[in-house]
Amino acid sequence: MSSRILVVEDERDIVDLISYNLEKEGFDVSTCQNGEEALQLIKKDKFDLILLDLMLPGIQGMELCRILKSSDETSFIPIIMVTAKSEELDKVLGLEMGADDYITKPFSPRELGARIKAVLRRVKAPAEHEKIITVGELEINTDKYLLLKRGSQIKLTATEFKLLLYLAQRRGRIYNRDMLLDAVWKDEAFVEPRTVDVVIRRLRTQIEDDPSNPRYIKTRRGLGYYMEEKL
Repeated sequence: MSSRILVVEDERDIVDLISYNLEKEGFDVSTCQNGEEALQLIKKDKFDLILLDLMLPGIQGMELCRILKSSDETSFIPIIMVTAKSEELDKVLGLEMGADDYITKPFSPRELGARIKAVLRRVKAPAEHEKIITVGELEINTDKYLLLKRGSQIKLTATEFKLLLYLAQRRGRIYNRDMLLDAVWKDEAFVEPRTVDVVIRRLRTQIEDDPSNPRYIKTRRGLGYYMEEKL
């Protein structure tokens, strides 16, 4: 069954180009031109991924991303931000808002297709080894891609979950940015090392009682990140 992609973009020429190329690659593509229409479509239909332009009329892309990621009904849908802005601050803001990836215009259809397939692989990738991993007050269910802390569910994006799971399965071992990119993002040549820092910061905000003094995901200065072995 084809993966269903919702393209939220207000420039008709770009919509037509993206739709044509994604349909050629076998995706089932729906489109809309503003955030309000996107919300209505998402309520009615099931989508496997949302391609979201940052600059939209009405509800802006960043705000739409926040709305979708803060709702239990839509937080699991991966989002790739698409924008003409290339400043690093915009990339960081998009990732911190919960976006799973970020692509800057102009981009090639080949690059876009590769990014979409990579994000979908992360979402659908089977978990390794244990079905339930307990780390301190965290309970990681690898079958359901579910994280509980003191019995309450914590909503994570697919990328956040995979990074947390990778470190939890290898507690005590230190991994630098490049190692984590290879492990979690695998063959995605377009992902920047800075992305690892952003996702780690997002994870700490979600799982730590005090993100500035983390209990679970620690930093070894000059070496990388690791999950505490004994908690």
